[in-house]
Amino acid sequence: MTNSDPICPLCNRPIPDGGGSLHHLIPKLKGGKGGPTVLLHQICHKEVHATLTEAELAREFNTVEALCAHPRLEKFLNWVRKRPPGFRSKVPGKRRGR
Repeated sequence: MTNSDPICPLCNRPIPDGGGSLHHLIPKLKGGKGGPTVLLHQICHKEVHATLTEAELAREFNTVEALCAHPRLEKFLNWVRKRPPGFRSKVPGKRRGR
């Protein structure tokens, strides 16, 4: 980890080399193919997609601020902020109801 590591906009922890994952703020399937992206920790990115459907992401949760304000993501982010930047964990299966 170096001082030049990018910072995850969700948890505000440095992203170690190779630990980042590009998130399309508007899902590619919902017209966001050329749209804005943000670099997130892989664990943060997985949690976003375990929590929200593509439709919800496109409609309501298409900004970093909106993602941070989602109750379940807010709880997760408060938890993960206490972990080291390279921390990885398995996100248990699909928990989102369809």
